[in-house]
Amino acid sequence: MTDDKIKQESGPSGVRINKYLSEAGVLSRRKADQELDAGNITINDRVAGKGDMVMDGDKVCYKGVPVKKGRKDTILIFNKPLGLVCTAKEADKDSIFRKYDFPERMIYVGRLDKDSQGLLLLTTDGDLANSIQKSRNNHEKEYVVRVDKDIDEAFLKGMRGGVPILDTVTKKCKVVRQGNRSFRITITQGLNRQIRRMCEYFGYKVVFLKRIREINISLGDLKPGEYRRLTDEEEKELRRIVQEEGNVLRQ
Repeated sequence: MTDDKIKQESGPSGVRINKYLSEAGVLSRRKADQELDAGNITINDRVAGKGDMVMDGDKVCYKGVPVKKGRKDTILIFNKPLGLVCTAKEADKDSIFRKYDFPERMIYVGRLDKDSQGLLLLTTDGDLANSIQKSRNNHEKEYVVRVDKDIDEAFLKGMRGGVPILDTVTKKCKVVRQGNRSFRITITQGLNRQIRRMCEYFGYKVVFLKRIREINISLGDLKPGEYRRLTDEEEKELRRIVQEEGNVLRQ
């Protein structure tokens, strides 16, 4: 065994590589082990292996991209598949947190019901999550919806104008036809099963519902079950919008 190898495995101030990546919010430990096996992680330009230690001053890269030292809150875009629920209860066998191995302990922002799919924001930043929740009646959420029978202009007009559900009337919203039975809808509320209840009011049943955008974050080409970190630009713009909405609510 080389001196460098001994140093990496037994150094007094070192951190095991999979733990280092997890604490940096880059990969979960399980995923880090997979990426180590694939040769995608280096320490000081040397391909790292399981059990290697990261010492002070070492340069760690994941797929050639340096892993920044220091903790930073993580924000993920997750494409929630059908059949899973947004709950932190580990006892629920269908919880997203039991089915997927996220880098850190995450908080979901808003929720999608079991029969819905698409974009779900996850974060370690509790303050950000709370701010988004408080401003949920202002920021946009966009969905693709398909119903069980052909839609007409009367339906589209009714959906746009406000629908009486849950002892209130929904805010006006954007609705654009996409096909005989499908449309896109952009809402600024978060009422319980809102879109499904709106459609039911007009005699339609939702057979497909997918969230494709929340605020400035779009789902893009993520496949069901996949997730990625926000880019720096996406995060900066998200925080700016949420802060502005918070300022408006306080006025």
